[in-house]
Amino acid sequence: MRITPPITSMKGAFSVKGKNVVITGGNRGIGLGISTAFAQSEANVVILCRNTEKGLRVVEDFRHYGGRYDCFRCDIADKKSVDHAVDQAYSFFDHVDVLVNNAGVATNVEFLKDSEMSEWHRIIDTNLHGVANMIYAVAPHMRKSGLGGRIINISSIGGQIIGDALSHPNSPYHASKAALDHFTRYMAIELGDDGIRINCIAPGPFHSDLDADLPESAKEFIFKELPCHRFGEPIEIGAYCVFLASPAGNHITGSICVHDGGMLCRA
Repeated sequence: MRITPPITSMKGAFSVKGKNVVITGGNRGIGLGISTAFAQSEANVVILCRNTEKGLRVVEDFRHYGGRYDCFRCDIADKKSVDHAVDQAYSFFDHVDVLVNNAGVATNVEFLKDSEMSEWHRIIDTNLHGVANMIYAVAPHMRKSGLGGRIINISSIGGQIIGDALSHPNSPYHASKAALDHFTRYMAIELGDDGIRINCIAPGPFHSDLDADLPESAKEFIFKELPCHRFGEPIEIGAYCVFLASPAGNHITGSICVHDGGMLCRA
């Protein structure tokens, strides 16, 4: 059994300097905010994404931070693709300290109008099965290393509440995020003895690709009714990830950490 020690002072409590971090979908949107936050915090970063051309441009932009960075192609819904990408990541790093499962997709198709349930399977395969594929590939390495690790899953407040399902149908997204929350809690127990801490961050409205097509009624609610009166910025999720990955987060596991500008309490 590996017990992660508590901090004894604030010196270095929030530091992730030198940590090796793997981030899925780290080339754009919230994922880019997460990658940037870790790079600026002096961590080493590997981005796994489908668009490696864009991912490699991000990597080049990070060079001046002074760490080690690379990008490998990965479709997290495809287990063979995941296995290959994780092998590449472990060829680049001798170990991985932090895995951030950020990659996710959404839809805008009513469930009963979803031809052959293609959207349902596409969303579930990425948002739920994709995270499981990544943990299945990375966690055994973390266990074998004896160093423990951090796994951070990016969920959504959509796993806890339903928005306007009539104007913005997105049933597989909500189902996948609710399942991801519970899967996170389960894995926190299963891997706790190995010193692997697993948490979810559940964003609310953020400036990201997934929120770009929100109906005007939702945007009006955010600006007028939300306690923070604005969308969140991707790097703010990145800052939360850095906290959870730092020594200050050693005693946090199995938590669904809401970051929503007050959406849940207002809704």
